[in-house]
Amino acid sequence: MDAPVTVRVQREDFELAAEVSALYRGRTDIGAVVTFSGLCRDEQGALDALELEHYPGMAEAEISRICHEAVQRFGLQAATAIHRFGRIEPGENIVLVVTASPHRQAAFEGANFIMDFLKTSAPFWKKEHGADGSAGEWVSAKDADDAARDRWNR
Repeated sequence: MDAPVTVRVQREDFELAAEVSALYRGRTDIGAVVTFSGLCRDEQGALDALELEHYPGMAEAEISRICHEAVQRFGLQAATAIHRFGRIEPGENIVLVVTASPHRQAAFEGANFIMDFLKTSAPFWKKEHGADGSAGEWVSAKDADDAARDRWNR
């Protein structure tokens, strides 16, 4: 049986517990579930919101490709990735990755792998809106994110 992979890019918020439960409901072969949830920070009061845009269709396809690669590479039994777009305020969810495997190490590595590639390969653009009412700049890619991704190629 192919491991189920769920990918959604959506404006609406998601419920972490419901997504995790849906991933392993009715399964007795899963021994470990790892979750990563990314939240919008207020940047010490300086940020009013993030605006996230994506390339529809391409973003879903790229995240799906990344998740399927993680399933194959780490022997995952399931993977879920949800990424939001639109205006997101501090404290709100941005992204969720859930991985399942027989043992914890594969689940941890699978979740890290998905996040490292999602941050660098999925077509999303992020703009910061300041708490002072200013529309900030589009956020540039970070070298640290590229370095985190590149460690998987060793």
